[in-house]
Amino acid sequence: MLNLVKKEFSLCLHATCFIFLAFCAFVFIPNYPYEVMFFFSGLSVFFVCLTARENQDVCFSCTLPVKKSRVAISRILFCGIFQIVLLLLAGISVAIKEAVFPAEAQINLAGSSANLALLGHGGVLLGAFNLIFFPWYFRNPNRVGIPFFGAAAAQFLIVAILIVLRFTAPVYSDLLVSPDPAHMGVKSIFLSVGVLFYLGATALACFFSAKIFEKTDL
Repeated sequence: MLNLVKKEFSLCLHATCFIFLAFCAFVFIPNYPYEVMFFFSGLSVFFVCLTARENQDVCFSCTLPVKKSRVAISRILFCGIFQIVLLLLAGISVAIKEAVFPAEAQINLAGSSANLALLGHGGVLLGAFNLIFFPWYFRNPNRVGIPFFGAAAAQFLIVAILIVLRFTAPVYSDLLVSPDPAHMGVKSIFLSVGVLFYLGATALACFFSAKIFEKTDL
């Protein structure tokens, strides 16, 4: 499996994987929907899979002495590495903003604030993308666009729900949109739920993608 992941880095890596990591700096933009940074992570996955399609990477990988299921899992693990790095960089950016900017600058009038709960939102958004995109994609690796649009639509639906909650649910707004370190207990629970959802959704994406790809006729 490690060699397959290395192969992904060697043959499927796209420049956007690194460029979109810099979008963790979105948290420094005043009154901006910060969750959009996690959409761009999915967009980099799209470019990776598009590059792999143009290079006939899936066909090449299936000629290697490995199970087809491992080819699918290695692609998900490869993309997951960049997703986890994005979450870590977003956490560092949030910590820097909290240390440098005054408390009132932490409030985001356009949605979720740059705080611990935002990272939980990121886990949910990334996990949802993986769970929708990869099993759909591995049904036919030559069709990248439709799975991406389906997963991206789900992400934007989740972001829309979070924005609506920001302005319609006082409990949500008071607890999860407040600047850190207020209500850190609730935010920590929300972060834990988001991380667990990401891990569970990605594990399910690996399971379903492996099963589906084994039956895919290339």
